[in-house]
Amino acid sequence: MTNNKPRSIDEYIAAFPTETQIVLEQIRATIKNVAPDAEETISYGIPTFKLNNTYVVYFAGFKNHIGFYPAPVAVEAFQKEFESYKTGKGSIQFPLDQPMPFDLITRIVQFRIRENLEQAKTKKKH
Repeated sequence: MTNNKPRSIDEYIAAFPTETQIVLEQIRATIKNVAPDAEETISYGIPTFKLNNTYVVYFAGFKNHIGFYPAPVAVEAFQKEFESYKTGKGSIQFPLDQPMPFDLITRIVQFRIRENLEQAKTKKKH
């Protein structure tokens, strides 16, 4: 990964080794499949999916893992399923030497979309 800030998710992914690019593209496709209306962008220098002007998830490639950032509430909601992964406040690390949990990623994105839509409804009421 270079120090130049990518302008697109394509540019971001292209900066990684081929094996990592494949995984990043699979994660991107998984998110797009669940959230086809979400906007793809780069925020904080990493791939971001937004819906209703609010982020749904971020993800990032690293040497030994993929960082996945769905927000602290999602991390709490899926705590049991994250027991075998390193987590932080609002983040999960999926090791590159293990199969990617695409089903789990799908369910996290679905959860975040429901959260996002609830927030959008609440904002409209005010």
